[in-house]
Amino acid sequence: MKNFEYARARSVDGAIQLSTPGSRYLAGGIDLLGEMKEYIVSPKRVIDLKLIPDLGRIDTSSSTWKLGANVTIAEIAKSEPIRATLPGLAEAASEVGSPQIRNVATLGGNLAQHSRCWYYRHRDLHCLKRGGATCYAREGENKYHSLFSGNPCVSPVVSNLAVILAALDAKVSLRRGDKEVQLTVPELYSDAWGNPLAHNSLQPGDLIVHVEIPTPKNRSTYLQVSEKSDFDWALVSCAAAGRKTGDRWFEVSVFLGAVAPIPYRVESPLIERGELSSAAIGSISQSLASQATPLAHNGYKVPIAQALIRRALTRIVS
Repeated sequence: MKNFEYARARSVDGAIQLSTPGSRYLAGGIDLLGEMKEYIVSPKRVIDLKLIPDLGRIDTSSSTWKLGANVTIAEIAKSEPIRATLPGLAEAASEVGSPQIRNVATLGGNLAQHSRCWYYRHRDLHCLKRGGATCYAREGENKYHSLFSGNPCVSPVVSNLAVILAALDAKVSLRRGDKEVQLTVPELYSDAWGNPLAHNSLQPGDLIVHVEIPTPKNRSTYLQVSEKSDFDWALVSCAAAGRKTGDRWFEVSVFLGAVAPIPYRVESPLIERGELSSAAIGSISQSLASQATPLAHNGYKVPIAQALIRRALTRIVS
């Protein structure tokens, strides 16, 4: 780890003023400190955000809930209002890391974290995502990599919360200089689909301030399959959410994680029409196989994704 300046911000405006080219924001620090120790990034200044009070609040006073970027993953997992109204969000939070990590990791950090690809993380390799000419995973060890990608890099998004927040139609509010910008979750990651250098659509100096989650969707769930039952990254994750009124379904959405550089939307006319019978759910899950492009070592993800789609939709229906 190289030397760096350390500064504490006490307001969002203060953090923006402290931000300079080559600086990075620090909240929980789980991802940033790992990259610094591995010499993947060497910021000239680290700006600590933990003393900004407005970023640590959960506001459930209206129909659109607001979660500050410094809210910890543990707080999301344990929040009774979230567990009652947005159970999928609490389920996703409970799958993040270990209890120790969840106690310090933050909502904003989970959304902004960088690739876990071992070629990207290897200090002696200069892969495509680090500005090199080759995605070594394409022809190398790609067990954990993407089934879908719009560019040669096959590193997948690893944020649990991004997948469920996409399904819940959440919007991410951030500060970009003196302007406030609001992005949907797909917009937050859209740059990563076509640009191998991008982890997300954040620009240098952008600061995630809070996430707004509309609550009309009264059914939601999150599921993932990992190699280990605890403290492990998802091989595949799936979030489903929708609004049920009487016997009819509206605004149903299904997203997959760890299969693309973005939270991957499962698209089907059946989902658009809110048709969630057992036969329809089976058809939705089966259609995924024709869309995926498995690599040499990750074809196993296709049946896992299909199973998670079936289970997630069945869970919100039952």
